[in-house]
Amino acid sequence: MKMYVYQHEDKVRDYECDLQGVVNNANYLHYMEHTRHEFLLSLGENFSDLHDRGMDLFVARIEIQLKHSLRSGDRYLSCLNARKDGVKLVMSQDIYKLPEMEIVSRGTVDCVLVENGRLSRGEYFDELLSRIGNRTGKEHE
Repeated sequence: MKMYVYQHEDKVRDYECDLQGVVNNANYLHYMEHTRHEFLLSLGENFSDLHDRGMDLFVARIEIQLKHSLRSGDRYLSCLNARKDGVKLVMSQDIYKLPEMEIVSRGTVDCVLVENGRLSRGEYFDELLSRIGNRTGKEHE
């Protein structure tokens, strides 16, 4: 497995599955979003607090490849890497089934920041990424 700056372990709940007994494809996006929010918390940020300060993170683009299905009760590891690309924060996200470490999905999420109603040039992302070595939240590595 490659190295990641953040990892979050969780498990599939019954209501996330469709009639075939596998996780509905939209829920992989939810898993990735939850991991991004937990990543922010690990860096000392809170999504709603950012909004209260006039800073709104928006997903500009998502690309996801579904490789294998998870089922109810399966444990998974949602992993994330982040880098700045121009005005965007690009997050590469992989989900692995545990304990096999079988790749379930791979995704790329481009986020932008709107600050006080205006698209930012991404300066905040530089500051945010500088915190990666100084996380105070919980992460599974």
